[in-house]
Amino acid sequence: MRALLTLPLFLLLTGICCAMMLVPAVLALSLEAFHDARAFFYSAVLGLILTGFFGLAVGGRPHNRNSMSQLRALLGAFVVLPVFLAVPFFEAVRTTTFLNAYFEMVSALTTTGATLFDPQRLTEAQHLWRAQVGWMGGLLIWVASAAILAPLALGGFEVTSLAEPGQGPTGSAAADRTDPARRVLRATQVLAPVYVVLTLILWLLLMICGDTPFVAISHAMSTMATSGISPVGGIQNGTAGIAGEMVIFCFMFFALSRLTFSGDTAGAARTGLRTDPEFRMGLIIVIGVPVLLFLRHWVAAFEVGDKENIWAGIRSLWGGMFTVLSFLSTTGFESVDWVDVRLWSGLETPGMILMGLALIGGGVATTAGGVKLMRVYALYLNGAREIERLIHPSSVGHASEALRRIRREGAFIAWVFFMLVAMTIAGVTTILGLLDVEFTRSVLLAVASLCNTGPLITAAAETPIDLIAQTAPVKAVLMAAMILGRLEMLAIVVMLTPDAWRDA
Repeated sequence: MRALLTLPLFLLLTGICCAMMLVPAVLALSLEAFHDARAFFYSAVLGLILTGFFGLAVGGRPHNRNSMSQLRALLGAFVVLPVFLAVPFFEAVRTTTFLNAYFEMVSALTTTGATLFDPQRLTEAQHLWRAQVGWMGGLLIWVASAAILAPLALGGFEVTSLAEPGQGPTGSAAADRTDPARRVLRATQVLAPVYVVLTLILWLLLMICGDTPFVAISHAMSTMATSGISPVGGIQNGTAGIAGEMVIFCFMFFALSRLTFSGDTAGAARTGLRTDPEFRMGLIIVIGVPVLLFLRHWVAAFEVGDKENIWAGIRSLWGGMFTVLSFLSTTGFESVDWVDVRLWSGLETPGMILMGLALIGGGVATTAGGVKLMRVYALYLNGAREIERLIHPSSVGHASEALRRIRREGAFIAWVFFMLVAMTIAGVTTILGLLDVEFTRSVLLAVASLCNTGPLITAAAETPIDLIAQTAPVKAVLMAAMILGRLEMLAIVVMLTPDAWRDA
């Protein structure tokens, strides 16, 4: 273990990913898909050998000296690691380009879930590899949030932290006395068993609900990672039905707050879900938006003469709740009743609502993308206080020290982050427009990529966008947006500051 702690973080991630290639190799061998088995097995063996050689060459050198170096290694993992992940996928598919395979792996590793391939085109081993890469990407961001982003006051922790973004509690990332490598190891030992056990429990429950073992494990991994990857084109095409949706609905709550699976990884005082602002705000959205949609549905039902169909109304409410939570957590699964809901009410595709939910995103230190609920909560506190001062200019705010911190400094940083996200969306949209992508599609692709919600591309569009038909520059822009959305623009800005390179 001491020898592993001296290895670069990127090299450790490469070795783990190469070892995980053996899983689809075993599945392909059991299904007698020998070409897929050879592609994954040979890639795993070659990757492990090369990783071992590099490990022997650089093992004695100092690595992982501070959190900033690990943050750069995390960025390198999202950029370079998909190259290794795409090799077996490219060899197994055979009828695609390496750029498409790289795009697929970037989309999976960043838990975006946007795919270039129809489900019928890929084999079970290839589908399993996509879901598995997404699952590993979810675990990576879980561990990285607790061990890398939290000490640097990034990833949403800057809202509640006493330090400035990019600085530890002592004033500088380089001055943090805790060994960064041991911090990553400790976070992995705590969070990885929870992640694995929750995935296995969800897998078992989905099989009980009627899904096949392969579809169940794919949907279980995609739910925990909020990647939305499905071998059958979505859970609405599975065999688990409403029971499976209810099970997945419960597990998607883990993407609303880090307190649903662990203590407060930011190091603050332990609180419960009842007082957690992220979880409460998430519940308000999950309940409030479907109720508004339900009322809109019910009013429309009077126009079509279906007002006495109570069962249709109940299914409409359930379909709205499931889909709202799914896109709020940036998973992107649609309820089996979602299409029937729109037909019953006469409501067209609510693309703006789904885009807004994905833009808000889930909780801090979870696998969800988006802006994060904590930042929205900070802006809400600041807005409520400003409205109070408009009514009573001489009033004194009544709040605890922590809430005052969130309402002032936290809200300011959250507003800066919102501006960065808005400018990034505008920039990506402009670049896509210059590449001859229609404006509404450019906006949708930009939001879906930056919020790591790939299924939004098909769910929110009036006509589904054929990603595989896009040009290579368009795919490159989307991949860059996925990586920026996963690591967040604020972290990129911190890495570009002179102080960060001076401390390195």
